[in-house]
Amino acid sequence: MSICRQLVARGLLLTLLGVAGWARAETLVIAGDIWCPVNCQPGAERPGIFVELAREIFAEAGIEVQYQALNWARTLQQVRRGELNAAIGAGVEDAPDFLFGSTPVASSRSCFFTLPDSTWHFSGTESLAEQRLGVINDYSYGDELNTYIALYHGDSERIQIAAGDKALALNIGKLMHGRVDVVLENAWVMQAMLASQGQAGGLREAGCRAPDVPIYLAFSPTLESSPRYVALFEQGVQRYRANGRLQALLAAYGVQGP
Repeated sequence: MSICRQLVARGLLLTLLGVAGWARAETLVIAGDIWCPVNCQPGAERPGIFVELAREIFAEAGIEVQYQALNWARTLQQVRRGELNAAIGAGVEDAPDFLFGSTPVASSRSCFFTLPDSTWHFSGTESLAEQRLGVINDYSYGDELNTYIALYHGDSERIQIAAGDKALALNIGKLMHGRVDVVLENAWVMQAMLASQGQAGGLREAGCRAPDVPIYLAFSPTLESSPRYVALFEQGVQRYRANGRLQALLAAYGVQGP
């Protein structure tokens, strides 16, 4: 082979390697506030159900998933603007303009938690009349509760809204110190948080809202890449449900699927 042909061949090889390297470098960024076991601490051995699932599914297409922990209001804002690819664990009511697959990863059951000596029980929004309820900024809790929260927003004797990266921990602290009477939160997220604080079983579950809310990896409505990512993730979720991998992942975190 002549020197010229060798150089051409070498150049073609380097070009192909460069293309392959570029393909491997494709990344998407997902985010959410710490909502373990849905999504846990970045860098943890078990970073959360949605994080592990997204990484496994997109790795099959040569796509790297990066995970960031941000407060929920900021997550929704940045995904909506296209600064991030997707929000973790969103329900359709959280961001109806986002792009969702047809298959939820799991369902969220929002329950009411009190101190152990309380006898109060949730039986509809009318039962909240004498309770100071702790919720989290920009969370959706279903139409009935969202309406109630909006109606009494600003009345600290009815509603107190926590914000920031540690909103749930803040609400638990307020409940422990008597600054709120009830905290509304996903049941297994609350259980995981209490366990991480060494307080497993430290609060009383006083009823849950119905029905459970399907939760998804919700993609940005402004990015051209989103429809492709939605399709890849949807196909992966369906495949993992069919072969049992999704159920095994949920079970590893102590969660049952929808």
